[in-house]
Amino acid sequence: MDITIELPVGEQRVGVTGAAERNLKIIRETLGVHITARNGTLTIRGDDLSVSQASRVIERLTDTAQRGEPMTRKQLVDAIVTATSMPNAAVSVAAGEVGKRTGLELSHGMDVYLPDKRVKAMTEGQRGYLDAIFTNDLTFCSGPAGTGKTYLAVAAAVSMLKRGQVRKLVLVRPAVEAGEKLGFLPGDLQDKVNPYLRPLLDALHDMMEFDHIQRFMACDLIEIVPLAFMRGRTLNDSLIILDEAQNTTRGQMLMFLTRLGMGGKMIVTGDTSQIDLEDPRESGLIDAVRRLKHVRGVGMVTLDSVDIVRHSLVQRIVKAYGNADSGTSQGV
Repeated sequence: MDITIELPVGEQRVGVTGAAERNLKIIRETLGVHITARNGTLTIRGDDLSVSQASRVIERLTDTAQRGEPMTRKQLVDAIVTATSMPNAAVSVAAGEVGKRTGLELSHGMDVYLPDKRVKAMTEGQRGYLDAIFTNDLTFCSGPAGTGKTYLAVAAAVSMLKRGQVRKLVLVRPAVEAGEKLGFLPGDLQDKVNPYLRPLLDALHDMMEFDHIQRFMACDLIEIVPLAFMRGRTLNDSLIILDEAQNTTRGQMLMFLTRLGMGGKMIVTGDTSQIDLEDPRESGLIDAVRRLKHVRGVGMVTLDSVDIVRHSLVQRIVKAYGNADSGTSQGV
């Protein structure tokens, strides 16, 4: 298969091809296609899937060049990863440069900041979840407690931060009480929201030393915030995790999803059997999965009781409640 694409002119053309056709070389090496630029056109030749992926990358390069914001090398790698939808596809750029996702990474575990610790998937469902995270710019994961939704999302984020694939982690949670009215909480703003954000901190502490986390937060490399504080922001080159997303409203979910900036990634996790909203039908997670399930670049993963990796009793508890409430529980 081969296709021909018309290139823009002037500086915009260089924004697509890169200086000395650097961008074309990266696409050629990673996707295994033949690309030639001649007389104002670009010709891509190869197998159908690779050509299709390469053309999507060229589309993004053209779009950013026409906006006067040509892609950096890292942003180009992100675009290639997004376009690469084949399972276990590996991306590598130039000699010795590690790609954004590889089969080796998924099978041998993700490197985090604690020495000699690697985090890896324990079940087939979890492996599919990690594959979706590294393949897509936006990934939704729903499933019961104990399936590793939050933990694996944080591990992937920390691993990408360590390798320089993102420049910042933003961990977000809605401040919704789990069926209890806690009343007035003493302390400053951070003291009030910390109880809601604690599960995200717990995951971080399992992958980084306490003083390391403190330094990264002080330097704004890691930010842990309530969902309400996300309005009006645009986060470039950041990996953003929304945890407990079943407790967002439809409006909050739309607000959150539109925070995604250039070179960014999002992971949205939640358990639709534990919705704490007054009207569970208003859950932004259920609504978003329904609306976005066929959108290109969005990954959808559903984990179930066989993916639970906590105490074996947790798996039996989830099954027991699922059997008892099968007529009333909500699914995605």
